[in-house]
Amino acid sequence: MAQALDDSGAVDPWRRRTRRTKPQMPLWQELPLLLVVAFCLAVLIRTFLLQAFFIPSGSMEDTLLVNDRVLVNKVVYTMRDPERGEVVVFRGTDQWVPQVDTQPPTGFADKLGRTIGDLVGAGRPGEKDFIKRVIGLPGDRVSCCDDQGRVLVNGTPLDESAYVLRDSPLDLPPNPEECRSRRFEEIVVPPGQMFVLGDHRLVSQDARCQGSVPIDNVVGRAFAVVWPSSRWHSLPVPETFAGVAPPAGAGGAAPPVRPTPDGGVVLILPIAATLTVLARSGRWSSTRQRRLLP
Repeated sequence: MAQALDDSGAVDPWRRRTRRTKPQMPLWQELPLLLVVAFCLAVLIRTFLLQAFFIPSGSMEDTLLVNDRVLVNKVVYTMRDPERGEVVVFRGTDQWVPQVDTQPPTGFADKLGRTIGDLVGAGRPGEKDFIKRVIGLPGDRVSCCDDQGRVLVNGTPLDESAYVLRDSPLDLPPNPEECRSRRFEEIVVPPGQMFVLGDHRLVSQDARCQGSVPIDNVVGRAFAVVWPSSRWHSLPVPETFAGVAPPAGAGGAAPPVRPTPDGGVVLILPIAATLTVLARSGRWSSTRQRRLLP
């Protein structure tokens, strides 16, 4: 075997060291290890960063359709509070009627499948998990309707034509027991609470009849539809919320609302973690060494 020589004709010790590679782990041993690492990463990401949620009802149509899956940023609200116009996932209070019928698992295989799905964020939602759009924040005065049938927030009418395609009828009288009517009396959102509505107002059971929701109950912000692939799109804040006046007594101008997906930065973290695992892989390192050698 030919050996690399330096200018004096001696064997270059540096090149000799670089050619000494550690024995590779057999694929049948490495594959289970990589699967365990991938599973642990998925659980960590689901617990602290991102989670996929299944849409079980039509209360957010046509923004979200039944069987859509959305990605939820679970970190963003540790750094700031929700903003008007954002689509959020939250746990309903005792006043909120469950929107899905949860059937207990039957058999060991069903239980195991649901457990793994819950761990990695691919399971069905719980009976108290809801997804709605934030309309009012603490101190806001929310009511409906003005002379054009629009929702008012602090006296500012909302142009919701971009996301409310099927509104409730105006001729139905308000009923605190159900949310079929578009009209409701002015509500002052309590401290630490938010007022949420579904985009399909005719079928959505929301804050009109079930009350406001504690901000502490928010799981995260839904920022993108990821399944089915034909419906990939982000969930930005509609422009209409940028003109909402601040609540009375708040002082100063309303904070700017930027119609961005918000959450893309968090996607960098799992990608970086994956690259870190690959970088430490013996196979990638040895391949990289072979490419660097002349």
